[in-house]
Amino acid sequence: MKYLGLDLGSKTLGIAISDELGFLARALETYRFAEDHYSIAANYIIDLCKREQIQQVVLGLPKHMNGDQGIRAQISYDFKRLLEANGSIRVILEDERLTTVLVDKAMIAGNVRRENRKKKKDEMAAVIILQNYLDKMKF
Repeated sequence: MKYLGLDLGSKTLGIAISDELGFLARALETYRFAEDHYSIAANYIIDLCKREQIQQVVLGLPKHMNGDQGIRAQISYDFKRLLEANGSIRVILEDERLTTVLVDKAMIAGNVRRENRKKKKDEMAAVIILQNYLDKMKF
């Protein structure tokens, strides 16, 4: 079964996809939408899930380092409801603390240029979110 991984921002949505067996995540794209227009982004993901025959989505849940959840977490819960209202998609929330830090460090270590890091940051964060979930499912 294939999975989709998502890193939701206020204007961008990093998207990762797994292989058919659900073992490996890879970057798919960064979807850009008008600021705070989450219903547009949700419709895009619903259509993508239909095309790719995906029934499970792993959505990053932003938490503060102490575990508290703020407004960004509430936006993720709301986005989850938008996706699940479709009826054919199950959304799993995955802690996304430090994913952006890991992505930045990895891209710097890989000598990725600054402008390319900015373009790929969201989809690479989605890869980490999805891969973390897939790794937990193996055990």
